This record gives sequence, C-alpha cells and structure tokens, in this order.
Amino acid sequence: MEISLVILAAGMGARYGGLKQLDGLGPNGQTIMDYSVHDAIHAGFDKIVFVIRSDFQKEFNDKVLCRYQDKIKCATVFQDMHSYVPAGMEKVIEDRQKPWGTGHAVLVTKEEVNGPFAAINADDFYGRDAFVQMAKELRQSSSKKGAYSMVGYKLKNTLSDHGSVNRGICITDEKGVLQRIFEGLNIEKKEKLVFHHTHEKPEALELDCFVSMNFWGFTPDIFDFLEDDFKRHVKATAADPKSEYFIPFVVNDMMEKGMATVKVIPTSASWQGVTYQEDRPMVVQSLKLLSEEAIYPHSF
Repeated sequence: MEISLVILAAGMGARYGGLKQLDGLGPNGQTIMDYSVHDAIHAGFDKIVFVIRSDFQKEFNDKVLCRYQDKIKCATVFQDMHSYVPAGMEKVIEDRQKPWGTGHAVLVTKEEVNGPFAAINADDFYGRDAFVQMAKELRQSSSKKGAYSMVGYKLKNTLSDHGSVNRGICITDEKGVLQRIFEGLNIEKKEKLVFHHTHEKPEALELDCFVSMNFWGFTPDIFDFLEDDFKRHVKATAADPKSEYFIPFVVNDMMEKGMATVKVIPTSASWQGVTYQEDRPMVVQSLKLLSEEAIYPHSF
C-alpha cells in the first residue's frame, strides 16, 4: 500500500511578499519544503506529489525537485485554472486571477494519488512528530472510506508576533473526533488573551484549543466528492471572481452529510510559519538550533 504526501505549493505568498516556498531558511539554504520531505521520508511516506504553478516550473525543478528525485518517488501537478471546471464556464475563468484555493489544489492531484494521502502547505514547518503520527494513522485507516484525520496544534503555538492570522478553529468531542471547524479571522494577541474578529465584535479564544494548520489525512474516496462538489461551487459562485474553495469547508460539508469522520491527532511537534517577512528571522534561528541540537543534519 502506497501512502503519499501532497504538498500545496501553488500559493502566491502575497502577505509575505514573494515566493516563500523557495526561500532558503535552513542553515544550509533548505526551504521549509525540504524539511517536510525529509520528515515524510523518515516517517515512511512512499511518494511526494507537489502542486505548483506552471509559471515557476523550471525554477521549482532546478531549486527543489532535483533534491528529492533520488530519495523518494516524486510527481508534480499544475493547479491549472481550467482543471475540473465544468463546460460552459469559460467566462468565469476569464474573470479570475488565480485558482480556487486548497480544495481545488487537492483535487488536481487525483491522477497521481493511488492510496491514502496527507495534504500540507508548502510554507509551514510542521515538525517530525506530526509526519510520524499521520503516516501511522494513514496506514491504520487506509481501508475505511471516509475515515479522515487532521493534525491538531494548540492555538498558542501558531500565532505571529507581527500581525493577525487566520486559523481553522476545531471543535472536538470527548474522543477527539472533529465536530466542526470554523475559520477564525484576524486572530491576534492582546496581553494574555487571544481574540478573533470573525463576527461583528471580538470574541475570545482558548489558548489551548486545537487549530488546523492544513495537515490533513484522506482516503482516495474524497476525490469523487471533490470533483462533483467543485463543479457545484464554480457554478454557484460564478458571479464572484474571488471565490475560493477551501479544504476545511469541504470537510465540514462531508461531516454534516455523514460522509466522513475526522480524527484530530495531537502532536508534540511545534508548528512554525512565515506569514510575514518579520517572522523570518525567528524561523531561521529556530531551524539553526534544531541543526545544532542534531535533530536535523546541517545538510540534507
């Protein structure tokens, strides 16, 4: 049985100010993707599927893909604006400036994924334990249709000191099964409290609540749902050229319809991200320390 890791690397990185997927943050110029692939190999994943934009294919191949091809099976897929869009919707495509987001990005990997798989962002550092736990879960739930999973991080370990962030806030039952997930918008720290601004007024959040950092585990049956549901979404939002199709929305919908359950997997790993350029020095220093502590080799 083959388990795959899908890395979503087609984002524009607008808030960061550039292609952070290719930014060398490690002590030997490693990108965050390098760490994700390194950890995935260590955890026992069999294949890496990269979702990229066609306009930086050469740079991606020269700077990233060449590092892995002799270590693990690899494939690249383009998040093409036309992929899986229903016939007769050409005007919708003309009005858009970018594809439809993470749900669409997962969908375009359908022909390259042949078993249970995980999906992550290219620009987030998830930590080795997260990959180990997810690989174990994928192998255990591989034959169970709709048995999905998600790595849960504590909110307090995912905030930026340099601006507000959006996070998928997870509501779970006593067994750690996800009940629903909502997008907490403009989350920011104020002294010892954290607030989100999703609704008309600020609302407090628990520092230890689980949040999704888009580290999902799926079985292949999700592709059939995605294909049909994405077509529905495109038609329903034809008048909005900025509409997006996010994985958490898809998962919520499937749970509400009784088509999926999602196990939240706690991890001892620390999440790190570079949402803003000001976050960069802290991440660089942290990766340097991990190398000095021999958690990661200096070069890989």
